Amino acid sequence: MARYTGPRVRISRRFGIPIFGPTKYLERRNYGPGVHGPKSRRKTTDYGLGLIEKQKLRYFYGLMEKQFRGVYEKAKNKRGITGETMLQILETRLDNVCYQLGFANTRAAARQMVNHGHITVNGRKASIASFATKVNDVIGVKNNTVSRQLATKNFEVTTSRAVPDWLSLNKEEFKGTVMRIPTRDEIQPIANEQTVVEFYSR
Repeated sequence: MARYTGPRVRISRRFGIPIFGPTKYLERRNYGPGVHGPKSRRKTTDYGLGLIEKQKLRYFYGLMEKQFRGVYEKAKNKRGITGETMLQILETRLDNVCYQLGFANTRAAARQMVNHGHITVNGRKASIASFATKVNDVIGVKNNTVSRQLATKNFEVTTSRAVPDWLSLNKEEFKGTVMRIPTRDEIQPIANEQTVVEFYSR
């Protein structure tokens, strides 16, 4: 499946936030990338602002444009606030749930775990990162040596990161449960989702 493989620090510097996780480069170079980065004074149009917010979310969750547009279309056709629904769809993707449970230390690593068959949903192997988890779904690590060792190593790295309240984790059994759909406040989006909705609604 397609994924972004380009320079990550450059993307984080462009938006001024650690999209792919903490990086010291943002502290040393708190301006945009490229030779014009330190002195850029370009004005941003409404369209440009919408594009920036959309790109933040897209890179944050590791989606290509076609995939991200699909999430928006799905959210638009559901009841409720489109922006919040879109965030909930993104947050309950299987790869993101694995990341939030601490099975992997980054979303990219979580996606790789799913794609390589290390993850199960309700006892069955799930190898599609975009799989939409539901309330009461049990997400686990496959019961073999390689998968369990990988998860154990990642648990050690992610001990300082709390599991969200909408998930429950049983480390001993390498399992987590989706207790409920997260609210917008719990997701704490990295971008303004309403601006993204307006961008696509043009």
